[in-house]
Amino acid sequence: MPVSPLAVAAMLACARIGAVHTVVFAGFSAESLAGRINDAKCKVVITFNQGLRGGRVVELKKIVDEAVKNCPTIQHVLVAHRTDNKVHMGDLDVHLEQEMDKEAPVCAPESMGSEDMLFMLYTSGSTGSPKGLVHTQAGYLLYAALTHKLVFDYQPGDVFGCVADIGWITGHSYVVYGPLCNGATSVLFESTPVYPDAGRYWETVQRLKISQFYGAPTAIRLLLKYGDDWVKKYDRSSLRTLGSVGEPINHEAWEWLHRVVGDSRCTLVDTWWQTETGGICIAPRPSEEGAEILPGMAMRPFFGIVPALMDEKGNIVEGSDVSGALCISQAWPGMARTIYGDHQRFIDAYFRVYPGYYFTGDGAYRTEHGYYQITGRMDDVINISGHRLGTAEIEDAMADHPSVPETAVIGYPHAIKGEAAFAFIVLKDDTGDADVVVNELKSAVATKIAKYAVPDQILVVKRLPKTRSGKVMRRLLKRIITSRAQDLGDTTTLEDPSVVTEILSAFQKHKDKQAAAK
Repeated sequence: MPVSPLAVAAMLACARIGAVHTVVFAGFSAESLAGRINDAKCKVVITFNQGLRGGRVVELKKIVDEAVKNCPTIQHVLVAHRTDNKVHMGDLDVHLEQEMDKEAPVCAPESMGSEDMLFMLYTSGSTGSPKGLVHTQAGYLLYAALTHKLVFDYQPGDVFGCVADIGWITGHSYVVYGPLCNGATSVLFESTPVYPDAGRYWETVQRLKISQFYGAPTAIRLLLKYGDDWVKKYDRSSLRTLGSVGEPINHEAWEWLHRVVGDSRCTLVDTWWQTETGGICIAPRPSEEGAEILPGMAMRPFFGIVPALMDEKGNIVEGSDVSGALCISQAWPGMARTIYGDHQRFIDAYFRVYPGYYFTGDGAYRTEHGYYQITGRMDDVINISGHRLGTAEIEDAMADHPSVPETAVIGYPHAIKGEAAFAFIVLKDDTGDADVVVNELKSAVATKIAKYAVPDQILVVKRLPKTRSGKVMRRLLKRIITSRAQDLGDTTTLEDPSVVTEILSAFQKHKDKQAAAK
């Protein structure tokens, strides 16, 4: 379901009767949905006949129909109506609004244990299939409510505007659970930042008198390109706090958000946290009154969050002006408790690398004043417009193509999305038209994962750079596409160093072709 009052009602209805919900982002393909349903062994799917987003109609019911063909545990599909268009209704399908009319308006809440499951949410890891992270009742709610109140300086009567999708953890914690637990008025934003025009966010701020605005750097970078007039056209005097979430925010976007949107008078909080952490862990606020905020930096750990930086050998890095792997050294209420059905994977992914610590997967820098700056992922996970995606997932989606024996996907910096995917592919000798294969791969990724996962660039190479043990040296590929080929580091472990020249020449041709097309 997309962002809508009924989707929030569905989440809260599950919570009230003690059922576990797992919200699936409405942009996912049927295959992604089916994978999640089967992993969680879901019994019921709740969806809309259609969704509306940015002026487009999304055929949600068709996606669900396609998915549940392969989901033996599904007993009912509840279909609500966002548009008046009729959709096919099969044996499993139930008209949601008609069923609701038959129910009593009062339903006693189920008593739950504090560690019972509240919801699960699937997220990408650096290996293959998405993992269902489990959040529990009491700790999660406490942490979401407390961070919402203190990081954003929420006051009674404020209108809280988080423009994230409820299919992501940000929507769970700061559209639904945190604000509602604090009695806040929470805004549901169904559209895109540029529909019907680039003033949409700020028109909404003016009309609803929004006090706190929380959004993603990718949207800010997009709007920045449209200029200041779209912002200045609307009255933003109701705003007190601006927030950024989903990926590190670059300096230019931070300055624009602060100066243009916030008229240099709003507090701007760059928040660092993850699906796994349940809520904000590092942010400039809360702090003492008027404490400094440095642009593009998360800065201060929240109450109870004790960060530690680790070096390659697993030792704690002490002192200031140092970098390392960001870990958290004690448990906190909002943390995920397990990966559904695979506790070993949970231990391996987060607690094995640095025993006794939660490893975030991110690198960080601690300044001379003891503030934290997040430097980005340390594993094979990329962040496309705030969507976290394992490169292995994209590789798996392309590897099924009969003409493509090998692929390697690398993240690289992108002006709007923050990061984008660059795919290197090896074709079989008897492959016909390479361009046809490239287009087939793009649609395969869109079908298997989602449109946002499709690589921006796909380069055909004769072979991939491998070590003698057969491991693809992704570090080399990253340096080539980020124009750091003059500094390839240690290549002695390469099985055949001449592969580098081959790839460099293919990449140069690819760039020349792009330049010519422009």
